[in-house]
Amino acid sequence: MTDDVPLRGKVALVTGGTRGLGRVIAERLARAGCRVVACHLREEPAEPLPDGVTAVRADVTRSDAVVSLVETVGRRHGRLDFFVHNAVAFHPMSASDLDANACARDMAVALGPFVHGIGPLAGLLAASGGRIVVVSSTGGSAVVPRYVSLGMAKAALEHLVRYLAVELAPRGVAVNAVACGKLDEGEPADAGPNARIVARTPLGRLVTREELADTVSLLCHPRAGALHGQVITVDGGLSLLA
Repeated sequence: MTDDVPLRGKVALVTGGTRGLGRVIAERLARAGCRVVACHLREEPAEPLPDGVTAVRADVTRSDAVVSLVETVGRRHGRLDFFVHNAVAFHPMSASDLDANACARDMAVALGPFVHGIGPLAGLLAASGGRIVVVSSTGGSAVVPRYVSLGMAKAALEHLVRYLAVELAPRGVAVNAVACGKLDEGEPADAGPNARIVARTPLGRLVTREELADTVSLLCHPRAGALHGQVITVDGGLSLLA
């Protein structure tokens, strides 16, 4: 794709990048010509990673692990152009029955790379005029059943995006977020909760992981250089409805 040309040769770090949505994002950036480092916490990738994507194990809630991860990227590649924070921990619960440990874990994963590593991250990204893209969700701004713990974490993350955007823009780093709703993961869309969501969505279907990954890629493109501190909602128009 000719629109991907400006991304060729760039280096991207994607947290939670070996499975699920994170893997799709990593693959999308690799197809654009990026060298991608996919950070993961537990098991090795279930399937071999595509050309251009390498896996590195790191716990984004630990300061030493985050600093080591960023230093590893800088040492191996000599630069960092895009940091995509996709890693997530999710403990379902209601707002009237909060679990302190679970809430702390969800928040730690959401904010960890920035709490522990924004200094070295910003240094590498500023050297290349880089981008930070955070993966959030519509549950950070709207009420979703049993989503309160992750919703609080995503809301905090989105507000951090705004603060970082203001502080890092003068250094040439753009910081934005993408917020998704329920994604199409191959489940039946004609029954149960999915059917109710589809019926209310102006687009008439669920958004795919690939479409969200395309939005992340767009935010890494030079043409998106004037976007700072924005939360781009990718939900087929559902959040526009009262």
